Amino acid sequence: MSDTIHLWMRHEARATERRAPLTPEDAGRLVAEGIRITVEESDQRVFPLADYAAAGCATAPTASWHEQAPDDAYVLGLKELPAGPDAPALRHRHIYFGHAYKGQSGARELLARFTAGGGALLDMEYLTDGAGRRVAAFGYWAGYVGAALAVLHHRGALTTPLRPTDRPALDALLASGATPGDPTTALVIGALGRSGRGACDALTTAGLDPTRWDLAETHDLDRAALLGHDLMVNTVLTTTPVPPFLTKADLDDPRRRLSLVSDVTCDVTSDCNVLPVYDETTTWTEPVRALRAGPERPLDLIAIDNLPSLLPVEAATAFSAELAPQLLRLAAPADDVWERALHTYRTAVRAQEDPLVR
Repeated sequence: MSDTIHLWMRHEARATERRAPLTPEDAGRLVAEGIRITVEESDQRVFPLADYAAAGCATAPTASWHEQAPDDAYVLGLKELPAGPDAPALRHRHIYFGHAYKGQSGARELLARFTAGGGALLDMEYLTDGAGRRVAAFGYWAGYVGAALAVLHHRGALTTPLRPTDRPALDALLASGATPGDPTTALVIGALGRSGRGACDALTTAGLDPTRWDLAETHDLDRAALLGHDLMVNTVLTTTPVPPFLTKADLDDPRRRLSLVSDVTCDVTSDCNVLPVYDETTTWTEPVRALRAGPERPLDLIAIDNLPSLLPVEAATAFSAELAPQLLRLAAPADDVWERALHTYRTAVRAQEDPLVR
């Protein structure tokens, strides 16, 4: 096994995924530090393959990691791996958002593939510092896009299917619909976090002054006040079950003014889901789903689980700047960030094998 760290950045299987975990510029910096990087060809990635090659990366065919990546390579991605009854066992160490530790649909099958192949999941959601704070996240841009889509839908200006854009174009669209004295009320839950700050910034750009709730307000939640807003943007991500912010009974509450929920977190099918009023995310083709239909008191849902991909350059650039220094530390013996991620994976595997393990 080589002492040189080898990163293999894969093509994303999801057709709407435009981002990359590393930009060409940051990949070049890692190569200059002695890390070997292979980048798969991708016809949907926002950054051209030629830019990675110019930065010193090797290139490989689309979706070739399983057959061609060396056993000691770290396979780097963002969203889900191809699944299904014929999906192979996983022998590599994979760095991506696996969504497999909170009982989500398909989690058991995914972890079984890792144990069968001898690989490991180093989940990006669980790359944390000593205080438990995530060291790399797309949160700000997820919140920004989630709130922007809510406003555009509320104003009748959301066009489908959704298409990637850039922040200046999105901001211009938000600002163009702003009117003095707009009575629309918007609530952001988790307003002090990264996603929450992004959501608040988008709403402000749209000419709205959002109500901002965080831990203090959700600890003793004022349900009537929540239902009294027009729009709600949820940005709370929790790793332990908490009382839900919205229940199916709330949807039929006669006090409800709420007409649109944008769930940035999309923790659907998990026991930690704070919005257990739906069981399936929405898509770029159909971004809005009715939770309650009808002309009198409709309630719509936006729940897209790769929102930052709609601003792929901005989102990938910010994320890559945070992730690249952590990737450089892969070579450090017993690095705390990566050791914690590996420990989390091993704990999840043991818990799957023995439900009494915590």
